[in-house]
Amino acid sequence: MMIHLASSGFSPAFIVSGLLVGALVGLTGVGGGSLMTPLLVLLFGFHPATAVGTDLLFASTTKSFGTLFHHAGKSVDWQVVGRLALGSIPATGLAMAVIAHHGTTSRAMSLVMSLVLGVALLLSAVSLLVKDRIIRWVMDRHPGMRRQSPPALTVLVGFVLGLLVTLSSVGAGALGTVALLLLYPKMAAVRVVGSDIAHAVPLTLIAGLGHWYLGSIDFPLLGTLLLGSIPGILLGSWAARHMSERFLRPSLGVVLALVGWRMLTVV
Repeated sequence: MMIHLASSGFSPAFIVSGLLVGALVGLTGVGGGSLMTPLLVLLFGFHPATAVGTDLLFASTTKSFGTLFHHAGKSVDWQVVGRLALGSIPATGLAMAVIAHHGTTSRAMSLVMSLVLGVALLLSAVSLLVKDRIIRWVMDRHPGMRRQSPPALTVLVGFVLGLLVTLSSVGAGALGTVALLLLYPKMAAVRVVGSDIAHAVPLTLIAGLGHWYLGSIDFPLLGTLLLGSIPGILLGSWAARHMSERFLRPSLGVVLALVGWRMLTVV
């Protein structure tokens, strides 16, 4: 079982990690959970529950700024956000009940969270690397989805995202975006991104508060990460205007695949 680091307060290593993850989020739009959680577990040796819980509040804070930006630009479809939340919030409650029953420090829960994290990272990597092919493949076989998907399907997607995010802090970014592109192919890309970010805020906040209640949040670590991530996001967003997405997203996809595989092999 991973051991929580004894000294997790004001550390330059955590500030740099927040800066780098924030910059990558700004560059690619992919949620920080795909990067920050495995970094905390594999590099710094935090227990998976502490890494997941702390990263959930980290994500809810950073994505709140993104939601305000997209809302001001009218690039959030609140009806879609509501449908996703209708599935994800109950799923979050269910996942938290399972975690509470087994205990955040139990070997079984550590194993489950590490497995879910590894699988979620691999799924996120696939979605980044072959997103366009997946969308074309689904559309060719289910042309009815080009018109409009049933609202119940959006609720179901929200439920799956809720389970993944609560157990691993991964999934709200890359997986959520791909799911919305499949469900709402006529929606403008900026509204897909804005709606996905807006949905991630209540999801990660509620899940993070649940982890706080169970005692798996490291607040000194959270504050230190945010010191680096907020300027990092601003820097990454600026740099994204001058860098090719065709290079960035595949590169990040390969990194996530390697990290996801590493998570599964160390369980």
